[in-house]
Amino acid sequence: MAQLQRLAIALSQLENQQITLTGQQQHYLYRVLRLRGGDRFMAMDGSGHCWLAELGAIEAVAMIKEEIFTQSELNIDVTLMAALPKGNSFDDVVRQSVELGVYCIMPVVSDRTLLNPSSQKVERWRRIAVEAAEQSERQIIPTILEPISFRIAVENCQQKYRYICVTRRDARHLLDCLLESGIEQQKADELPITNYQSIVIAIGPEGGWINEEVERAIEFSFEPVSLGNRILRAVTAPIVALSMISGIFDRG
Repeated sequence: MAQLQRLAIALSQLENQQITLTGQQQHYLYRVLRLRGGDRFMAMDGSGHCWLAELGAIEAVAMIKEEIFTQSELNIDVTLMAALPKGNSFDDVVRQSVELGVYCIMPVVSDRTLLNPSSQKVERWRRIAVEAAEQSERQIIPTILEPISFRIAVENCQQKYRYICVTRRDARHLLDCLLESGIEQQKADELPITNYQSIVIAIGPEGGWINEEVERAIEFSFEPVSLGNRILRAVTAPIVALSMISGIFDRG
């Protein structure tokens, strides 16, 4: 099948094998992409379902032709717990993390966090996640949570495997931990996404975590890990960590 544009839709838009397109979606398909009635695209609900759809004679409606079954997700549920960097840098963290297969992004406010994001900023990150999921042909749209304090995030962590990236202390390399942790790699047809094993990776802000934050994380079963011998920027470290995870758990 030729490569087709992907478009994220809400389940509420789907009824009787028809998709009711929003005004923004109509503008994108007809004005930006210059598609016409009869042209096809891929519609995804962000929860694992994808359909081949065809634009109808009426611009506000598209017809479902068939469901498409693909597998483009990591076989492990990855949550990125990231302290917010300054400026608009978190935009890039969200975009590239989604491309690398993250399932959930948890923005956290740490002792050295300078950014206090507004609700509009969070909605922007969610739009970026949708765009990145469409571009990278994801089956799901990762969840972008509301920012919370690092302390609360650590105390309420439910993931089975927990790592916090640190600098300037004796810590095992993340790659070694992943390879030695006993996390089982699962084949695409073995389990639904919701049954995958889970991992959380915590990345600090500019200047890193303070000692009390690291000790608090250790108290709640986080293992300190290193990303290598160099000091990485707050926007680089998440991509390095997720690249290691993706390299091990991506589907071949």
